[in-house]
Amino acid sequence: MDIESQLHQLRLHGMSRTWKALLETRRHHELSLTDGMGLLLQAEETERHSKRFERLQLNARFRYQASIQELHMDASRGMDKSLITSLATGEYIAKGEAILISGATGTGKSFLASALGHQACAQGYKVAYYNLQKLLLKTKMSRIDGTVYKFMDKLTKANLLILDDFGLSHLEQQQRMDLMEIIEDRHASAATIIASQLPIASWYDVIGEETIADAILDRMVHTSYRIELKGESLRKKK
Repeated sequence: MDIESQLHQLRLHGMSRTWKALLETRRHHELSLTDGMGLLLQAEETERHSKRFERLQLNARFRYQASIQELHMDASRGMDKSLITSLATGEYIAKGEAILISGATGTGKSFLASALGHQACAQGYKVAYYNLQKLLLKTKMSRIDGTVYKFMDKLTKANLLILDDFGLSHLEQQQRMDLMEIIEDRHASAATIIASQLPIASWYDVIGEETIADAILDRMVHTSYRIELKGESLRKKK
């Protein structure tokens, strides 16, 4: 069996493609064993990182295909370049911190959340992206079919959980309890991004029940990064 076939059989696809390219260009004769092995190993590492990134993106189910590089760092719109650059390092994920993004419809909240999520995937983190109402509906259905503990465990294992469209409707009692459990499980241990068209001061009323609202906001608001987007809708400009 030749080297290319062995590499393919061992599922070393990055090495296999690079070895094939070296053969086709006859460059393999020019490289020492050490240099050739280094080149092949680097190709395999790059291949595996790329595959993992693709898999993490697919599993996250982002609303937008977005990147940090596509963001318009316009201070007048509330985009603090130094803060976004700092968040792009992913340190907030390692520390289990929260980011709260607020702003009117069309100001780019979901795009920003998606960009931060894609950046997290590129760094190897597991990300889950949900519209909050759909998430709470999913928890309700999983409670009916008996898989709620498995689903909650899945959410807990996400290094970064993005909850989009918070506050579109007031929460029912069970929804409050579910949200409280999700936030409690992640508090100070896993990162969370919440995006809402409502100012943070209005979140208390949306949650509705005083004790639960206090508990949720106490865990989210006081120790979070806040980004308030301003200006007219970007959708209108298009």
